[in-house]
Amino acid sequence: MKRRSFLARAGWVLAALGVGEAGLVATGNRYYQVLAQPTPRKLALLVGINQYSGSSLTGCLTDVELQRQLLIHRFGFQPSDILVLTDRQATRQNIETAFIEHLTKQAQADDVVVFHFSGFGSRVEGESIEGEESSIQNPKSKIQNILLPVDAVLATKTEPTINALREETLGSLLRSLNTDNVTAILDTSYSNAGTLLLGNLRVRSQPQQPRLALSSQELTFPEQLQDTKLKTAIPGVILAAGGLTQQAFEEQLNGVGIGLFTYALTQYLWQATPPSTVRVSLSSVAGALAQVVGNKQEPIINYQNNADITLPAYHLIPDRQAADGVVRAVEDDGKTALLWLAGLPITILPSYGVNSVLTLLPLPGSETLTNKPPQLSIRSRENLMAKAQILPSSTSEAYQLQPGQLVQEAIRVLPRNVDLMVAIDASLARIERVDAISAFSGIANVSSVAAGEQPVDCVLGRVQRRGLVTGEKSSPSSVSNSQSLISYPQYGLFSPGGNLLPNTEGEVGEAVKTAVQRLFPRLQTLQASKLLRLSENEASSRLGVGATLEMIAPTKKVLIERTTQRAPWLPPAIESKFDDMGDEGIVSVPIGSRIQYRLHNYSNAPIYFMLLGIDSSGAAIALLPPQSSPNLDGSPTNPLQQQAIGQGQSITLPDISSPFKWIVQGPAGLVEMQMVLSRSPLDLTLATLENTQHPRGEFQRLGVLLSPLEVARAVLQDLHKASLPAADIMPVSPDNFPLDVNAWATLSFIYQVV
Repeated sequence: MKRRSFLARAGWVLAALGVGEAGLVATGNRYYQVLAQPTPRKLALLVGINQYSGSSLTGCLTDVELQRQLLIHRFGFQPSDILVLTDRQATRQNIETAFIEHLTKQAQADDVVVFHFSGFGSRVEGESIEGEESSIQNPKSKIQNILLPVDAVLATKTEPTINALREETLGSLLRSLNTDNVTAILDTSYSNAGTLLLGNLRVRSQPQQPRLALSSQELTFPEQLQDTKLKTAIPGVILAAGGLTQQAFEEQLNGVGIGLFTYALTQYLWQATPPSTVRVSLSSVAGALAQVVGNKQEPIINYQNNADITLPAYHLIPDRQAADGVVRAVEDDGKTALLWLAGLPITILPSYGVNSVLTLLPLPGSETLTNKPPQLSIRSRENLMAKAQILPSSTSEAYQLQPGQLVQEAIRVLPRNVDLMVAIDASLARIERVDAISAFSGIANVSSVAAGEQPVDCVLGRVQRRGLVTGEKSSPSSVSNSQSLISYPQYGLFSPGGNLLPNTEGEVGEAVKTAVQRLFPRLQTLQASKLLRLSENEASSRLGVGATLEMIAPTKKVLIERTTQRAPWLPPAIESKFDDMGDEGIVSVPIGSRIQYRLHNYSNAPIYFMLLGIDSSGAAIALLPPQSSPNLDGSPTNPLQQQAIGQGQSITLPDISSPFKWIVQGPAGLVEMQMVLSRSPLDLTLATLENTQHPRGEFQRLGVLLSPLEVARAVLQDLHKASLPAADIMPVSPDNFPLDVNAWATLSFIYQVV
C-alpha cells in the first residue's frame, strides 16, 4: 500500500481543478484560483455571545470575527451572505428566526451552509418531545444539552423556566436545510466544571439545571417547521469543541478573548494546503489544543454519512491560496497595511515580533506580481492586528496596497529571551500569592501573573486530593474549586487548563517559596519547550521535507504525518507497507509499542536535523546522534556526528541497523516532539549536547537533556545562522532572532501514551 503522499491526498482536488502533476509542479499553489465547476452559493449564520446576565465570556465575539474573515478571504463567501448575531441580537427567537429566514429559505440543493455558535452551554433534565432525539451527541439520554442565548432565563424559585435553544431544536433546524453541504461549529460545552475559571482558562459551560420546564416558546418551536420537509438525518457534519463530559475553553490575549477551538480550527484552515478533509482538520486541531489544555478538550465530529468526514472542510475547496493573514484596511495614503494575523498558531502569536516580514499575494483576478513580490514589515502589533509597511525595493516603489490581499510569512522575528509565563491560581490565599510572586521575581525569564488575564505556559496551584482520613493515599486532581476535594498545603504545576503536570507535586506542608525553588528545573524544561514551539512552521516553511511517526510493533501503522506545505517541490509518493492513518483526535500509543520516525528530503540540497521534545513524565529528551569510535590510544571519542538527509533520500530514526530500538515507556501522558530541520548544520546544538556529557555510544540513543534550555537556545541560534543573509534585509535588534522560512522547518508530533 502506498503511504499517503501530497498527490494521494489531493488527487481529487487536482482532478476537479483540471491540473495535472506537471502543472502543479510548475504553478505551485495557483490551482486554487482555477475552479473547474461553478461556485455554489455560500451562506453562513454566525452567533457569538459574551454578555450574559450574571456571568460573561470574553472570546465569543472574536470567534465570530475569526470565522467571518476566514469565510470571506479563504473560502470566497460574499459578506452579504454572512449573517452575524452578537450579544443583544442573539436572543433565542432571533437565532431560530434567522436560521429559517437566512438559511432554510435560501439554501438550495448544492449550496454550502455554515452555522457557528460560541457561547455558554448547559444541561437540563427533561423528557424529549416524541419523535425527536434528546441530544445530537447522545440520542438515548433524557438529559438535554442546551445552548444559552442572550435572553436565557436560568431557573429560579420565581421563574422556573429556561429560555434556551435545545440541541434537539438545532437538529431540527439542520434537517430543514435543502442541502447536504452543511457544517455546524459549536464552540460551547455542557458539562459542569464547578467553576468558570479553570486553571488559567474560562469555561464555556454553566451548571446543569434541575428538572424544570423549558420555555413554552421553545417547546412549540417545531410547529414553525411543519411546512418544511425535514430530512430524516442531520445533514453534513457537526464539529463540537469537546466531548460530552469535557469543557470548551477560552483564553485572554491581553484583553481580547478567543475560543481555543475556534481559533485552532480557523487558523488551520487559513493554512491548509492542499484542501484538507474534515477528519484531518480535526486531528490537527486536536494537536493544537493539546499544547494548551492537554487531553481536557478533544474536539469531535458528529455525522450521519461516512462520506462527510472524507470531504473537504466546510464542503469547499478554498477559493484562494493558503495564507497567514489578510490586509483588512489601508491607512496613511496607502503606505500602511492593517493586517489580520489569524493564520498564525496561537502558541506563536504572543511572541511574534516587530520587523517580521510577510509576502503580499495578488488579489484574485489581478495580474500576477513580479518574481519578487512586494513584502511587508510589521511595525507594531496588538494581539491579532498588526500595522505593516512595504519594504523598499525596485518592485514596490509604485505598488498600491489593497484591502483583501493575503500575506504569507517570509521572515519570523522572535525574541532571544522569552519569559515563561506562570499564572498564580486564583484559589490560593493572598499570603500564598504574595509569597509566590516574590519567589518567581528572583528567577530570570520567568514572570508571574494573575490567572485568567493573559496566555500562560503553566499554573502554580495547590494540589487537590480526595479523602478525609489523614495519611490516606489518593490520586492528585487538577486545579478545581469542587467542594468534594480536600485542600492540603501541597503545591504543583498545572497546565493552563488545570491538569497537574507529572512529577511536579511536592511534599505536604511545603512552603510556597520552597515549592518554587524545587520547581526551578521543571520551569527551565517548560521554557525550553516554549522556545521550540516558537519555531514550529509546518505551514509556512519552504523546505521540501516530510516526516511520519510510525508504529512498527505490535502492528504497523502510520500514526502522524507532517509535510511542509509551501515548498516549491512536489513530495513524491513513497512505498510503505504501513496502514493508513487512524481517526481524528489525539493519537494514542500503547506503552510497550515500538515506534520510529521516517524522514524524507525532497528539496534540492542536504537537510540537517535534530529530534527533541518532552516525554510523558515531563522530562526533556532528544534522539542523540551517534558518536565516532574511541581513538586507538584510548583518548575520548570525537564529538557527536552531524546528521543529514541527502537530496531525494529517506531515512528512519532510529536507523534500522542501529541496536537501539525505540520502545514506548510509561507513564501514561502526553508526549510532544519537535523535528527540527535546517539547510545548514546544527553545529551549536551539537556542541551544547556534547558539553552536557551524555553517555557515549556509537549509535543513536534516547537521552534525557541535562540542560534543555541551553539546547533550545542553541537550536534557535543555529536556525538564525541558517537564515543569513536573507534575514539581514531589515534592521533587527540583537535581542531578536530573525528566521527565514526558506532555511528551516520544525514539525510537531503530539501523541498520548496509554
